[in-house]
Amino acid sequence: MQCSVSSGSSLSFLWMNGSFPVTTSSRVQITNGNSTLAITNVTRYDSGPFSCYAFNPVSNGTSGPVNFTISYGPDSMALTVNGSSGTSFPVGSNLTLLCSANSSPPAQLQWAFRGNLMNSTGTMLELFQVTQDQSGPYTCLAFNNITNVNNRITKDIIISSKFLCFSK
Repeated sequence: MQCSVSSGSSLSFLWMNGSFPVTTSSRVQITNGNSTLAITNVTRYDSGPFSCYAFNPVSNGTSGPVNFTISYGPDSMALTVNGSSGTSFPVGSNLTLLCSANSSPPAQLQWAFRGNLMNSTGTMLELFQVTQDQSGPYTCLAFNNITNVNNRITKDIIISSKFLCFSK
């Protein structure tokens, strides 16, 4: 990014990321009298908003903010069943599986059961009045169409019969 002003002399420049000054590092270089900001090996945390503050003893001004769209993921996936990490449920339960993935843009989510794609997409899969034959691995598949990255998380769910114990 290059910062320039239409007029003025003895100018100084300061780059800001939000309300914090940008500092140099192995990835961040500020050159040309601090008027140029270069970032290499961009990460998801380099999105901005970046602005340039130009000043001299007489006046000052700040550029408008610049935000970058940085695509990443999907990663850091999580899969919960009924809001917990549990994996064993009794026959007849209603189950809500929730899947999440860190991704920009948001990942496309697809569900699979025992390795076969289900006709269900999105963050939530609902199963009602489950039976024992619904035991097995449930997989949430995530895809980011910009990064072309696929990721998955699987949870093996056990649906067990209700056992009644009688004592004499």
